[in-house]
Amino acid sequence: MKFSREIKTGVIVIGGILLFILGFSYLKSSPIFENSRTFYVVYDHVGGLQVGTQVSINGYAVGKVNAIKFKDNSGKLLVTFSVDNNFDFSKNSLAELFDTGIIGGKGIQIQPVFDNSPLAKDGDTLPASIRPGLTELVQENLAPLQQKIEAAITNADSLLLNVNKVLDPATQINLQEGIKGLNQLVNSLTVATQRINTILSQNQSQIDNITQNLSRTTENFSQLSDSLNQAGLGNAVKELEETLRYLSGITSSIDRGEGTLGAMIHNPELYENLAASSRQLNLLLQDFRLNPKRYVNVSVFGKKPKDYVLPEQDPADINDSLK
Repeated sequence: MKFSREIKTGVIVIGGILLFILGFSYLKSSPIFENSRTFYVVYDHVGGLQVGTQVSINGYAVGKVNAIKFKDNSGKLLVTFSVDNNFDFSKNSLAELFDTGIIGGKGIQIQPVFDNSPLAKDGDTLPASIRPGLTELVQENLAPLQQKIEAAITNADSLLLNVNKVLDPATQINLQEGIKGLNQLVNSLTVATQRINTILSQNQSQIDNITQNLSRTTENFSQLSDSLNQAGLGNAVKELEETLRYLSGITSSIDRGEGTLGAMIHNPELYENLAASSRQLNLLLQDFRLNPKRYVNVSVFGKKPKDYVLPEQDPADINDSLK
């Protein structure tokens, strides 16, 4: 069977058209016979999202981005993407924009929600969500640090300005002289240290002897302490403590007015009575010494004794006059 030239030409033209359509669809990453649903999502910004970027669910590619355009004069972007019909999810599922890598690139992943809401169908607009990328997180964390660094630099500048104001020429000269004085002091200390080291090295033997003597003295004191302990010093100290405790008890009883001595201290009438009795006894003894015949009278003829006459002067005053 022979075909005419016109038929051959028509077949070639139709085949070219089909090849063109297939090639164009391949370049757009959109198959001709597509079994998928189309969804929409509105973002404030897409961060460099490209047409043809894969759409995934739980990391599995289920579709692609078909178109990106402005929604209205507000500047918001309407993203059109398709998802295979092999997986159903609720219309409340989120279409999350995320970073596909560290270097860059954006993708859309569906966060499926399984609730009692109606299933998402072709032409629905899904809720939008944007997950911060590494760059945004770094910027958020570095922003407070940047502010602190700027504040520290500002404070450092203010400090330097204040230091420059304080360090006038006279102060600078004083600081230089002070540093020179410190250097001289350090040099003097170095020389003194060297001299001390020399003295120590020259008298090392004497220092060793002194150390040995101190050690022996310490041993002697230790032996003396042991000897005193063995000699009963501890018992003597205990007996002394008991004696002091006994004396303290006596003093306490006297202070409370117990006993004769306590009664004399706390009862002035008893003291006065004792003093009066002592005085009368002194008068009696003085009179007996001066007039013994009144008390011892031996009379053969029965002579009448003399009457007693009270002395005119206190015996204590008489004794003072005799002295």
